[in-house]
Amino acid sequence: MDYRKVTVNISPFEEWLSDILTSQLGENGFESFINTETGFEAFLPENLFQEETVKRVLEPFSENFKFEILSEKIEDRNWNEEWEKNYFKPLIVAQECVVRAPFHTDYPEAKYEIVIEPNMAFGTGNHETTSMMLEYILENDVKNKTVLDMGCGTGILGILASMKGAKNITAIDIDEWSFKGTQENTTLNRIENIEVKLGDVSLLGEDTYDFIFANIQRNVLLADLPAYSRCLNTKGKVFLSGFYKDDIPAIKKRAEEFGLKDFGYKIKNNWVAHAFTKIEK
Repeated sequence: MDYRKVTVNISPFEEWLSDILTSQLGENGFESFINTETGFEAFLPENLFQEETVKRVLEPFSENFKFEILSEKIEDRNWNEEWEKNYFKPLIVAQECVVRAPFHTDYPEAKYEIVIEPNMAFGTGNHETTSMMLEYILENDVKNKTVLDMGCGTGILGILASMKGAKNITAIDIDEWSFKGTQENTTLNRIENIEVKLGDVSLLGEDTYDFIFANIQRNVLLADLPAYSRCLNTKGKVFLSGFYKDDIPAIKKRAEEFGLKDFGYKIKNNWVAHAFTKIEK
């Protein structure tokens, strides 16, 4: 699948505006974003790209800000090279976990070392939402527990859970890149207890889980929370990310409607990772 990269430069640059615009573009099909010093880069499948969508999102702010929009097609065969040159650098999380690519030769040592083959699945840990979810896994005892990773991306969360002793992990993503990437990365990291599925929340059957990690986006989380609650064992924990600080009230209200109790949250650059636990009836 080919992808479209849209670069938006904002003048004068305001971080709050960049956050608003990426949030709105995320609700219009864009799958991932990379912050820059003057704005951001946004990515979505080439066949879904419509320039008018970007202009419509920017238009309400055009009286007070100027926008430069650059667009380029990224073909499959060029993406790994693109990541290697520009984006994917070795990452250390909480001084315990290092995330690197196979081509990295200079990286810090850590208790857990995850090797990710970069592609358009966007799960290298460099985004705030992924790093916060990795921190939650590091902070929680997942040994001999069952884990569900929804919107698994490259499989990075499930891989770390497995390294920390999780009994078994189910990884689900609607994107074929993610499905294939997670399979490749589990093999690359010699992980044997992750079952990867291509699809959405409709794949959740009768199995239940002690931990659920869902790093997707606000609207999908709101729609899928009833299913997460149903599949979560009593006293189990669900961690949600992929939304902004202003979305916390909506996420919390929806979670509480289905028996989930607020267990605190993390914030990085206005992105949120929110923890909930399933209370006894």
